[in-house]
Amino acid sequence: MDFIQIAKDAKEASLKIADISTELKNKALLKIADEIEADKEKVFEANKQDLKAAEELVNKGEITKSTFNRLKLDENKMRDMLQGIRDIASLDDPINKKLLVRELDTDLTLYKVSCPIGVLGIIFEARPDVIAQISSLAIKSANAVILKGGKESINTNKTILSIINKALDEVESFPKNVIQQVYSRDDVAQMLKCDKYINLIIPRGGNSLVKFIKENTKIPVLGHADGICHIFVDETADIDMAIKVVTDAKTQYPSACNAVETLLIHENFSKKDNLLASLQLSEIQLIDKPESWAHEYGDKILSFKTVKNVDEAIEHINTYGSGHTDSIITKNIENAEKFMNKVDSAGVYFNASTRFADGFRYGFGAEVGISTNKTHARGPVGLEGLTIYKYKLIGNGQIVGDYASGEKQFHHKDLM
Repeated sequence: MDFIQIAKDAKEASLKIADISTELKNKALLKIADEIEADKEKVFEANKQDLKAAEELVNKGEITKSTFNRLKLDENKMRDMLQGIRDIASLDDPINKKLLVRELDTDLTLYKVSCPIGVLGIIFEARPDVIAQISSLAIKSANAVILKGGKESINTNKTILSIINKALDEVESFPKNVIQQVYSRDDVAQMLKCDKYINLIIPRGGNSLVKFIKENTKIPVLGHADGICHIFVDETADIDMAIKVVTDAKTQYPSACNAVETLLIHENFSKKDNLLASLQLSEIQLIDKPESWAHEYGDKILSFKTVKNVDEAIEHINTYGSGHTDSIITKNIENAEKFMNKVDSAGVYFNASTRFADGFRYGFGAEVGISTNKTHARGPVGLEGLTIYKYKLIGNGQIVGDYASGEKQFHHKDLM
């Protein structure tokens, strides 16, 4: 099908889903979860086909090992994916929430209410569970979505989406074409030009993908190009806590965008050698003179640096970091507060692993991505990040002329 027609269908679907009930949205979500669970062996089989083909792509150097790892869909990821869908169904509806109620004058009341963004264009690499996450978030936030996955996960993507749309077809009164998928590079080019119908592009993949998209579209882009995360071990840090937190942040899932890439250590931290030795025992390769402090390894590789104090640590992070997630390990509350106030990142943590930067862990049910933007959404983007707002004004025949002439006066009384 022509991409413009797909985009037009998505726009029409977005106008229809904007007004459906919470009950219908939740019914659709639970139906999707049930159908994917019932057909999960079909999904696993499709994923095996993709993994087999992806091995050759890794050998040819066309995709990285970390991309290959994200491609794999196992029982644990399937469990989390299904739970994520069901969790979204249990969350409050983010649409038509009153964000402000202000009486401008008697019988003239202004409402600021949440509403859908419209049509989302999602471009992602590997991670086939993204389809279920984003489809579910789109449904609950009343947006339509056009998905474009990478070639390395095409069989898994097609299988999951076919199950999702089969489930939606069986939900009475649910609009058609809310969730659509495209496959070719030409479709991506068309998507990036389609500012008439698409309201927001969300890329999920490596920094080269994100940078390419940002440089080639007029449509607003929500996402992050790099995940260069830091942990600063302060002078007063507990050694056992530092070992545990840094090890988790680097090894729990090394290819994740919220894995730590640089370790900063206070020059007076007496257990530095113990910390570094423990990290090496966890098979972490340590680099003290990296080619760049702004490098995302996506592997069990960790650059480290000694700094004089918390101020130097903050300066280093704000210079080389990507504004994603950074953490301080310390017993000094004053230093912790300074760190969290001055580090210019979407997530700033105190005595916790950077791996907590995740929509599921934040209780968002799932996430559409992580944003380092300073626009309407920042950090893990869940339901609220897929909404915008509109102003509704309810009057009784008032005209501006009466206020411009001074005959009437605004009293601007907040009612909530």
